[in-house]
Amino acid sequence: MAPGLFKCVECNEDANELHRDYSNGILKITICIHWKLCVFCLLCEAYLRWSLLQGSQSSDDPADIIRYTKEWEFYCMFALAALELAVFCIGVLFILWTVQRFRGSSLEFTPLLKALLLSSYGKVLLIPAVIWEHDFSPLCFSLIRLFVLTSNSQAIRVILNCSRRLSLLSVCGGLLLETWVAQALKTLQVCSQDYLSML
Repeated sequence: MAPGLFKCVECNEDANELHRDYSNGILKITICIHWKLCVFCLLCEAYLRWSLLQGSQSSDDPADIIRYTKEWEFYCMFALAALELAVFCIGVLFILWTVQRFRGSSLEFTPLLKALLLSSYGKVLLIPAVIWEHDFSPLCFSLIRLFVLTSNSQAIRVILNCSRRLSLLSVCGGLLLETWVAQALKTLQVCSQDYLSML
């Protein structure tokens, strides 16, 4: 074999190996980033809820110093946001699974879940909305929520290659289920506070 040909084959093998390593690296980044982005978005939403809670419960009681030090409310808001996100994803996936089963086709949950989590990146905008708080904050929060739901709908359309109607139906169904669970939790919290105040 000629030396030039041998060198060319060797370079080609190196290039293939480099491409394989690069592809594996990209795959690992893709696998990891949706969970990190999900946690960051949940932290943003928990911070928004916690800041609204702190604004409505301002008090000069010295016992509040301990509460502010531990910040249990922030952890509760994070858990509540995580629960609502899980309920939303379950609602969306259940509707899509039902429709796909009715059509006689299968549904892969993993890429859909990744798409839903990645398309919720708009929740990061909650942080500047809290920092630049002004009279239009409720409108900003509603627009951010609409942006996130639109991104979720678009992600479902891309992954499933389905109609806009099906993606909107699944996102609206997930939103209704999430809202119902949030209202149920609020009612439960109010009932438990009333019960504890009676004791």
